[in-house]
Amino acid sequence: MTATDVRVAPPKAARVATWMYFGLNGFAIGMWVVHIPSIEHTTGITHSTLGLLLLVLGAAAFTGMQVAGPLVDKIGQRRLVPAAGIVLGISLAGPGLATNWWTLGLALILVGFGNGAIDVGMNAQAVVVERGYPRPIMAAFHAMWSIGGAIAAVVGAATLRADVPTELTLALAGVLCIVLSLIASRFLLEATIEEEDSPEGERTKPPAKLVWALGGLAFGLMLSEGVANDWAALHFRDILGTTVSTAAFAYGAFAVAMTVGRFLTDRVAAAVGPAAIVRWGAAMAAVGLTVVIVVPWVPVALVGWAVFGLGLAGGVPQLFTAAGNLDPRSSGALMARVVGLGYVGLLAGPALIGGLAHWMPLNIAFILPVVLCVLTFFGGPILKSKDPVARSEEPAVRSAK
Repeated sequence: MTATDVRVAPPKAARVATWMYFGLNGFAIGMWVVHIPSIEHTTGITHSTLGLLLLVLGAAAFTGMQVAGPLVDKIGQRRLVPAAGIVLGISLAGPGLATNWWTLGLALILVGFGNGAIDVGMNAQAVVVERGYPRPIMAAFHAMWSIGGAIAAVVGAATLRADVPTELTLALAGVLCIVLSLIASRFLLEATIEEEDSPEGERTKPPAKLVWALGGLAFGLMLSEGVANDWAALHFRDILGTTVSTAAFAYGAFAVAMTVGRFLTDRVAAAVGPAAIVRWGAAMAAVGLTVVIVVPWVPVALVGWAVFGLGLAGGVPQLFTAAGNLDPRSSGALMARVVGLGYVGLLAGPALIGGLAHWMPLNIAFILPVVLCVLTFFGGPILKSKDPVARSEEPAVRSAK
């Protein structure tokens, strides 16, 4: 079998366009997160109701991923990715207009669905763009998601301080996402597959066990990431006894280290391969979080959270690339499974740690993600069975006029 990627834009333009989609996705979700307190106040809901609505958002995102995956393979990325970006942009105004729990719930269903759809679509597009390069570039795309979230935090803080109405801020942010989606759409690549069937006329599909194994690794790594997102600051406040302002540095150290790590990962992956990134990154993360568990001193714990973030930085992008390259004919559907399982882990992590924290100190509950990172270290070699960075010296690509 031979595969030919038909380019509809120069590779560098497609790369920048894909950066834009990752950035706008991070920005959109970041704007929602920043405004959660004000939306909670406006709608008059309790913390427990908000928790249930966040589960609704997560379920809608997972549904969006499973719907978008097969659609990517059926209608193509140049149609699905911009459409998902437009849906996400339109949906962003919804939470700001909500007046009670059920209107907020309806708004979050649309936000979640759009977020899930664009998540699968832009990752599938990133795989296609990466095939035209002689080295890995996937991790940098994920770093742009973090940059988008950081921009949202700054913009959101500024608008809240200036008393700009939440509904206006989110509506304008949504318009920006729609405009960027439309601008970037013309530079996306599309992949077409030319197949040479086997003598028996059968199509070789990737082993289901391999797909689920990649999804399992993504689940473990993204569960660990979710733990840091929701519990790093609380660890500093409740276990180490710091002030709220100091506690914020715990998550900050993790987030900055992860973002920097993602910008560095691609170069390292080109030299050592994806399996090594996943394995030794997971080992580094396990060491970093172990330091957090056992060391009671704030400066050392900060280093531990940073090492944890640096270790987790590169693993998930390698797993997504591997899934997207298992079978280019069904890249979207395969990525939907792996991305979906990873997203389930991201949602489940904070909840699992919260449940364990009822029975044991919070830092002891962190043993769960440590164990998952260790298991990822031993499971990492499965990427060698389908090396996503292996490329021919003369890739079969051509430009479409």
